[in-house]
Amino acid sequence: MATSFDSTLSNLGITRTSTAAATTTTKSSTSLGQSDFLKLMTAQMQNQDPFNPVDNTQMVAQMAQISTTSGISEMNTTMKAIADKLGVTSTGEALGYVGKTVLTPGSTAYGRAAGGIAGSIELAGAATDVNVTISDANGAVLKTMSLGKQAKGTIGYDWDGKDAAGAETGNGPFTVQVNAQNAGTTVGATSLVWAPVQSVSTTTGAAILTLPGLGEIPASAVRQIG
Repeated sequence: MATSFDSTLSNLGITRTSTAAATTTTKSSTSLGQSDFLKLMTAQMQNQDPFNPVDNTQMVAQMAQISTTSGISEMNTTMKAIADKLGVTSTGEALGYVGKTVLTPGSTAYGRAAGGIAGSIELAGAATDVNVTISDANGAVLKTMSLGKQAKGTIGYDWDGKDAAGAETGNGPFTVQVNAQNAGTTVGATSLVWAPVQSVSTTTGAAILTLPGLGEIPASAVRQIG
């Protein structure tokens, strides 16, 4: 029976699928679903020792457990669908990305009109030494910047577009590589670059942005809009 919750999901273009139905349609699943549990329970009852039957309390507990697990699985699936849908609530909002610049994970960056590039680094932990290496399209290193000691989190950097000798290097594209060490141990570091949005696709439901040098990325990967 349809509920008001189902109606709300329908308005968002989301169809709620029960866990039981999903289990029966996934033949290659390696985990036990609700129908598998019921089969096992039936087999257990048919083959139980008549002089030592299964305790009713244990059976009820097992049924409650599978019911809870099934409900949580269905809820997680539904909530993910809602989150994906609400990430960009309309086609008009998605198209609003076109012409703007976004900060997103990537290693390819194009120079600004004033020269150079700006970017950020997401550090998975504290680091005693963080370096940003910028190369040209042929792989030749143009500049290596040392950002020194940094705490866990997001840090920014700005390159003026000049190589180690002070010469202008053009508009790119440039390749950005980041390296972070903490007393000799590598720290996880994600390079974030600014890129203009060329086009947006919403054919899959979620907005997919096309960025020069980076290709297609989901709108959910955008850290900041310029």
